[in-house]
Parts: sequence; C-alpha cells; structure tokens
Amino acid sequence: MDSLLNAADTALRTLFATPRASQSCPTLPDAATQLSDPDKRKAAGLMRVNHVGEVCAQALYTAQALTTPNKALRDHFTKACIEETDHLAWTAQRLEALGSRPSILNPLWYAGAFGLGMLAGRMGDAWSLGFVVETERQVGAHLQSHLTLLPEGDHESRAIVAQMRSDELRHADDAAAAGATELPQPVKELMRAAAKVMTTVAERI
Repeated sequence: MDSLLNAADTALRTLFATPRASQSCPTLPDAATQLSDPDKRKAAGLMRVNHVGEVCAQALYTAQALTTPNKALRDHFTKACIEETDHLAWTAQRLEALGSRPSILNPLWYAGAFGLGMLAGRMGDAWSLGFVVETERQVGAHLQSHLTLLPEGDHESRAIVAQMRSDELRHADDAAAAGATELPQPVKELMRAAAKVMTTVAERI
C-alpha cells in the first residue's frame, strides 16, 4: 500500500506541482543573449520535448520501483527518479524563461511510460535494467542531437541539455553495472519508433 501511495504521489507531483531541483540549474547567465522570436520558438519546442522526456522518466522509474521485489534495485530506481527530478525542474524553468509551456499531453505521456515501466518490471530485474540502459542511451543520443539543433546563441538551454546528457549516460552505465540484459534489436527499434512519435508531437503540442 505504501508503494502504491508513493507512486500516486509521484504522478501527482510530476504532472501538477512545480518541480523543485536539488541542484542549481546549469545555466550560464554571463553568456545570456537575446534570442529572436523564431529562435525562442525553436528552443521552446526542443525544451518541451526534453521536459516530456523527464515526465516519462519519472513514470518509468516509479513503475519499475513498484514492480521489483528486490529492495536494492528498488532503491536504485528511486534514487534515479529523484535525480531525474532535477532535469524536470530545469526544463520547466527554461520553458518558462522562453515564454512557453509544457506539453498539454503530459498526462498521456506519463500514463504510457508508466505502463511500459510496469511491463518491463514484470519481465524481471535484468530485463527491467536492460530497458533502462537502452532508454537512457537513446535519450543520450537524442540530447546530443539537440545540442546541434538548438539556436547557437541559446547558451542556457545548451548548458541544461549538456548536463542532462551526462546524467542520462551515467544512469545507463549504472544500470548496466547492476546486471542489465541487453534488449533484442527489434525491441530497440520499436522503442526508437515510439520515441519518434512522442518527440514529433510534443515539440508542437
């Protein structure tokens, strides 16, 4: 019952509360520049996608923590979820600074990611960790692409994305070290296809 209540609390805080970061946002105020309106819209769309990714991360880790019977692994997922809260807060702050908003479909993204996390968790700890490894590696590649796509003068967003990428790849390495099983290639491709749909829609809505 406590686990279910914690999962419900995480969902409500992720979707409806203002996230609070435990670490300062890695922005570069001394390098701040005035962005044109088109550049602001471009940056906002990309940061909205990144914010959706962090909403999904909260759902995935919460579901995986809920389904594993292994206390050490549950603690691992919970710790990662807390670390991802920093990313959630940073992307939300950047969206506000750009005069934009999060995706209106966040409840849908959260529900879908939670279901995937439950499915991965039910397959066993090694497969669940494998899902984390592949998810975080794909996210790392996605964030690397954003460092190319973001407006050149948007130093604040670039600093956030660079730190997020470093953290996500560390999460992948941690999961691999914890005993992850590598996912089959068709599963990886399916994950990429689903992520493509999400990012395309979230950039606009």
